[in-house]
Amino acid sequence: MKLILPKIYPITDTRLTKLSHTEQVEKLTKGGAKFIQLREKYASPNDFYEDAKVAIEIARRNSVKIIINDRVDIALVLKADGVHLGQDDLPPAKARLILGEKAIIGFSTHSVEQAIEAVKLPIDYAAIGPVFATETKENPDEIVGVEGVKMVREAIGNFPLVAIGGITAENFREVFSAGADSLAIIKSVLFPPAKIEENLRSFVTALPQ
Repeated sequence: MKLILPKIYPITDTRLTKLSHTEQVEKLTKGGAKFIQLREKYASPNDFYEDAKVAIEIARRNSVKIIINDRVDIALVLKADGVHLGQDDLPPAKARLILGEKAIIGFSTHSVEQAIEAVKLPIDYAAIGPVFATETKENPDEIVGVEGVKMVREAIGNFPLVAIGGITAENFREVFSAGADSLAIIKSVLFPPAKIEENLRSFVTALPQ
């Protein structure tokens, strides 16, 4: 069954917000999020596990799906809704064997060629980016631009597509117009942290109908 993605797909960032994943999930849930990725690049596995455990409990009470970035082991133990994998992470086929058929598996791509190969894998959505310059990832890949999103959409047909990287309130409409099903957003939703709920609602309110 084809995955139906929400239009806005927030990703947590503890360094940017100085908030735990749990605190961010609480705020994002209040703002209307239904699909959240927990991304942790710096904390110890144990600290991330403990934080993610509480975040998932809150999400479940509010019918929110939680995707874990990279860490298939933590997703398995906590029974998260799925994982998001990068080009250098555990291969999607291996993650599928571990997590089962019901898990949602997303996969990052950075070119048309990678996207074409990605949709042959046992994944539920492909991500393309960075669309624009981004400050939330160290050593980001080359920018693909709106034209890159359009080219990927043409190459993969109606396969679920998430666009990521530098997406803001000023440019998100053109990314949708290029063919993205969903926009993964970090800074424009999470910063400033005191306005997370407000930021998310403003995106949802402005969504193209």
